Amino acid sequence: MRMIETINLTKRYGELVALDNLNLTIDEGDCFGFIGPNGAGKTTTIKILATLLKPSSGQAQVCGLTIGYQNRQIRPMIGYVPDFMGAYEDMVVTEYLEFFAAAYNIHGQERRRVVNDVLELTDLTYKATAEVNSLSRGMQQRLSIARVLLHDPKVLLMDEPASGLDPRARIEIRELLKELKRMGKTILISSHILHELAELCNVVGIIERGKLLYSGPVADILRRARVGHVIHVGVVGDAQRAEQVLQTFPGVKKVAIADGAGSVNGQAGTLFHVTFEEAGGRTYTDLPNLLINGGFRLTQFTEEPVNLETAFMRLTKGLVQ
Repeated sequence: MRMIETINLTKRYGELVALDNLNLTIDEGDCFGFIGPNGAGKTTTIKILATLLKPSSGQAQVCGLTIGYQNRQIRPMIGYVPDFMGAYEDMVVTEYLEFFAAAYNIHGQERRRVVNDVLELTDLTYKATAEVNSLSRGMQQRLSIARVLLHDPKVLLMDEPASGLDPRARIEIRELLKELKRMGKTILISSHILHELAELCNVVGIIERGKLLYSGPVADILRRARVGHVIHVGVVGDAQRAEQVLQTFPGVKKVAIADGAGSVNGQAGTLFHVTFEEAGGRTYTDLPNLLINGGFRLTQFTEEPVNLETAFMRLTKGLVQ
């Protein structure tokens, strides 16, 4: 089932185009990672989907309902987690959650049960009587997630939930998001911590200057961003002759010398970064034998992985058509 869909979604602020004909689809159960530089349009998109902003043109739908026309029906189906929660002075955690539960018409024993359930899910039960503004940044983010789970929404919209958190708090948020994913929630999450998105999300979208550059499975974006294999080759022996061997190997596009590659029996090694074309005449796995047969000793032979960070850098720099 299609849970989120935008069709030529556009948002303008005067002369500034924050979103430019955004076409996005997210299916039920997806964990969608929304990636882009600051000012790319991520927060604008999320606020429109959360019914907090009106689009200038185009259309956005959540659970088959149209933003701007069916907002009252949409709001019970979504949970919006901003990057920073508002301050609630002199309100303790349970009061904070009960207040929002009441706003969703959850009353009596059902309210107490729901509040206890979300406290347990977010591992905040031991902080039930603590004041909200006394909580650490990480705990406040978990409380913000607890708040949006009170009414059991189908769709979660999360804007930089791990922003400003220390490593332990980021890990805790990540594990919580994994649990929500296992529960079948559809999640749209924006973040600058790309390696964590790669671990959490099955689909991603890259946006730059309001335009969607890519949207699809993580595996596809990594394949698309791979413009050539880069092999790190550490060699002990005549560096100049080794470079010549590498440059003449079929399929090699570029050979660059990096800092040292260790040593063997006191002989200093040289580290080469060897870039192969996507399709070479021979596979690079033949290269170690060629070097060894040529009298060289290898200290390193590893392929540089293409991860979500390198894919993001290549796509946003326009290196992939």
